[in-house]
Amino acid sequence: MNASGDLQLALPAPDRFFAHHGVVNARPRAGAARVLVVEDSSSIGTAVAAALEHVGHIALHVVDGRDLETTLTQFAPDLVVLDLMLPGRDGIELLAVVKSSSDAGVLLLTARDGVADRVNGLQAGADDYLVKPFDMQELIARAAAVLRRLGRTPSTIRSGDILVDSESGAATRNGQDLQLTSTEWRLLIYLAQQRGRTVSKTQILTQVWGYDNYDPNVVEVHVSALRKKLENHGPRVIDTVRGIGYVLQS
Repeated sequence: MNASGDLQLALPAPDRFFAHHGVVNARPRAGAARVLVVEDSSSIGTAVAAALEHVGHIALHVVDGRDLETTLTQFAPDLVVLDLMLPGRDGIELLAVVKSSSDAGVLLLTARDGVADRVNGLQAGADDYLVKPFDMQELIARAAAVLRRLGRTPSTIRSGDILVDSESGAATRNGQDLQLTSTEWRLLIYLAQQRGRTVSKTQILTQVWGYDNYDPNVVEVHVSALRKKLENHGPRVIDTVRGIGYVLQS
């Protein structure tokens, strides 16, 4: 904790960090939640977003509430982890923005531990409240509890006219079965979760295959095969970003 009272988290190698904090790895899955982290402390926000992604969610960290309405529209989060003590805009005001602009759940973070502060936050519409400094495992558990209460852990993920079901293993486009291999199915889930965001071949290897020390040409082969199957039932949606990787257009 620094002089201003902010929680400071040193980030060692990811696997050691998350193991130390009790966060168990899970590859992204169909139905993973989209979580927006609004936290002005770069160290806390980065650590929270990384921990959420480590358990299979899609997380976006922003350092303030500027353009929050636009971010809510574009990212469409299922859950917002919101620091109450942000510079510029009052946290309760931002909570009202979230509630009026989206149907996302809200988990408040704050250094204020008074009963009145907690009551004010909950009465303003927050779904839960966590006081700094906090244990990362508790944050993950509280986030999961809010998502469960709101019914935001579906078995399907949709991107435009593409639908993937984690329970049946089915994947369709415009209602037509894509007949994917297991690897193509996992690849489609990952790209759909990251829709609109460019992902590198290394990221794909890590998330789909579970390691990054493999020939990246393997990614090209599977992306090409998946792209062809998708284009049998609609226009191209997987674009190549030269020198970087791929993006599934939302």
